[in-house]
Amino acid sequence: MTERQKDRPWLMRTYAGHSTAEASNELYRRNLAKGQTGLSVAFDLPTQTGYDSDHILARGEVGRVGVPIAHVGDMRRLFQDIPLEQMNTSMTINATAMWLLALYQVVAEEQGADITQLQGTTQNDIVKEYLSRGTHVFPPGPSLRLTTDMIAYTVSHMPKWNPINICSYHLQEAGATPVQEIAYAMSTAIAVLDAVRDSGQVPQERMGDVVARISFFVNAGVRFIEEMCKMRAFGRIWDKVTRERYGIENPKQRRFRYGVQVNSLGLTEAQPENNVQRIVLEMLAVTLSKDARARAVQLPAWNEALGLPRPWDQQWSLRIQQVLAYESDLLEYEDIFEGSKVIEAKVEGLVEAALAEMDRIEEMGGAMAAVESGYLKSQLVASHAERRGRIESGQEKIVGVNIFEGTEPNPLTADLDTAIQTVDPEVEARVVAALQQWRDSRYQPPFNHPRPCKALERLKEAARGTENLMEATLECARAGATTGEWAGALREVFGEFRAPTGVSSAPVAVPAEEGSALAHVRRKVELTAKDLGVGKLRFLVGKPGLDGHSNGAEQIAVRARDAGFEVVYQGIRLTPEQIVDAALAEDVHAVGLSILSGSHAQLVPDVLERLRVAGATDIPVIAGGIIPNGDAEQLRAAGVAAVFTPKDFDITGIIGRIVDEIRKANQLDPLEVPA
Repeated sequence: MTERQKDRPWLMRTYAGHSTAEASNELYRRNLAKGQTGLSVAFDLPTQTGYDSDHILARGEVGRVGVPIAHVGDMRRLFQDIPLEQMNTSMTINATAMWLLALYQVVAEEQGADITQLQGTTQNDIVKEYLSRGTHVFPPGPSLRLTTDMIAYTVSHMPKWNPINICSYHLQEAGATPVQEIAYAMSTAIAVLDAVRDSGQVPQERMGDVVARISFFVNAGVRFIEEMCKMRAFGRIWDKVTRERYGIENPKQRRFRYGVQVNSLGLTEAQPENNVQRIVLEMLAVTLSKDARARAVQLPAWNEALGLPRPWDQQWSLRIQQVLAYESDLLEYEDIFEGSKVIEAKVEGLVEAALAEMDRIEEMGGAMAAVESGYLKSQLVASHAERRGRIESGQEKIVGVNIFEGTEPNPLTADLDTAIQTVDPEVEARVVAALQQWRDSRYQPPFNHPRPCKALERLKEAARGTENLMEATLECARAGATTGEWAGALREVFGEFRAPTGVSSAPVAVPAEEGSALAHVRRKVELTAKDLGVGKLRFLVGKPGLDGHSNGAEQIAVRARDAGFEVVYQGIRLTPEQIVDAALAEDVHAVGLSILSGSHAQLVPDVLERLRVAGATDIPVIAGGIIPNGDAEQLRAAGVAAVFTPKDFDITGIIGRIVDEIRKANQLDPLEVPA
């Protein structure tokens, strides 16, 4: 080849944050020293859902899946000795995105930064929260307003900032096919751009600046040819939509800009070392094609299905990127797929199917209407159920899970307790105590913040009217208000929202033909109901705490329904008290608790204790989620009937076990249903 300049590598990030602002700051500085070129901040669930660390729903969740940030003091400590003007910071935050951006801006100003130079991204995509991730707070209308106001504000004041990162990542985790991932992300982008255009806050001649700052965050699965074609299709559709719908003439402004985290859903707890090659293949999908190459990449770690990765695990994932960028010749060539008939045909097919689905959503009134009607959610639950069915039947093969299951002893996981990072359970008490101290002393030296009540009243007043909410939010940040106070003020005005679950309308995914596994379980359900003298067995599926990853709970609920249970599933974010109240009111025969955030150690025993106090010890409790071995033993010792983790992929088998536990709890003889 003729000598040409090598392309610049993409931004290399590691998604990180846990325990406290101080611990996360130390982690960030270590990662930057290892050659990471951007920061990607993970916030804990209370911060994401607008609660302070001492709120009842925050119990067990503080500092678990990210860093707790309650006020400007926490944000200062998070970025201590990290010059924000020179940094590119991605913040995975949605419902409370405006608040966290305001805190970031205030800290940057305190560092003496020119805020017009700040670079980075706030995710700020609320649609996918309603569909898959579950950290929404407000109803769709007010949520869209917060997004619109942020976009209008940043275009004028922070022109290098990406105010929204349309995030199809979690849609794939929730079961989306490539066509659904493209169509739903593009429909979300259209809803946002229409809202900005119609708000009157940005003149038509500046819409090109708005479009140029819209970025996307996508998922790349292991079918890397299809995933690479998906990225090319994304770029084509974005070019068409921005040119035809919004009249953007400048091709630079129409460029499809995306960051990527490769698929964590496909990482396995069984033979976890196989995850390394999965991660590499998934990264190739978003780097091989120059014309569809990601602008920023963050890779999960090999042990994420086991628990929280350690710094060494995250370093390994960073080194995977660095080897590709600096040792291989990838960056020396033009697009290597140009002119491939196979790739072109696949891209065309994806474009056509995605545009057809986008038209369907448009006919419903757009993405927001399709969320409120439950259409998008039920489509995802159905797709996910179909995928699980293919895995269980062996039609979709996963090495180490349903094929080639034999394995040598694994030295990486020989000591499971040291193969993941654990969050010190004392952290929560320390964070809560520090928050209390902040509330008591924020308007005294050395902070001298003005009292926040005036700023919060001003925020409520702005929310009742039509003015841009960013200035009032900045005022709250400067006054030392807390995350819970900011979100609480807006909850008063906007109300809250419970998203549709999609469970009742999901079609049957696994047929119960005579002789099938599901037919046997259905028979067990019928016989057990008869033995107990009830018309139907009733099963409550509960999600205590703030964990919004509802995919697993939804699949269990759908399969239990198909096995003949009457299922009680009220969605996410319930207190143990609410779950027990529902179990007693509905007179259920078993309770299933699903938690992926790590708060199981506190919340599951709480449910058990409340059932005991209510005299309902004959209701077996089943737990599922990312639960390390040691914790699973403790839960069983506390009285949990069974614990299931991601390695237990046979959902029909799980439902069968639940029936067995109901029989045992009610002192019925085990059932011998012929296999």
